[in-house]
Amino acid sequence: MAGGTEAFPDLGKHCQLSGCHQLDFLPFKCQACHKVFCVEHRSCKSHECPEPEHNSRKVIICEICSTSIEITGKEDQEKMILDKHEKSGNCDPRKKKKPTCPVKRCKETLTFSNRTICKTCRLEVCLKHRFPADHACKQASSSTTPAAADRGSWNEKFLVAFGLRNGKDCGKSGRPSASTTPSLKAY
Repeated sequence: MAGGTEAFPDLGKHCQLSGCHQLDFLPFKCQACHKVFCVEHRSCKSHECPEPEHNSRKVIICEICSTSIEITGKEDQEKMILDKHEKSGNCDPRKKKKPTCPVKRCKETLTFSNRTICKTCRLEVCLKHRFPADHACKQASSSTTPAAADRGSWNEKFLVAFGLRNGKDCGKSGRPSASTTPSLKAY
């Protein structure tokens, strides 16, 4: 059967499944049997392809070390590939244990979406402990920056001024003298 219409005879192709022969302007070519099919019969299962395993990929997981192994081809090769993996020396039962958060008393398993790396100490922790203060970040706690020292002195000045106020209203003239109180500027 030729494809297309009277005006465009080369446009589209007919489905090669017996009993269908639908004209399809965007036909699919099966990678296994190299026949042309319509959208309804494009999968190997729907047109009963004689080679459905052609270029198929499957991932099996080793029960010993939880390593994923990609296989292409037939299912009878699974056992042979798993045996080959076990004998290769790469199959280590210690790898099966999933990594956990290193913070004390945290037993959270580190997964792809639940882990982060601290930018200061490069420690891999769970999302609950992502901030340096939460996981006792060694580099952040051991080094005191000058900016932190300035903030500390500013806080002290503020607390002294606040303590000297003793609940007096800001608009009243009963303020202490400027020589005893550090000045605070409002920005």
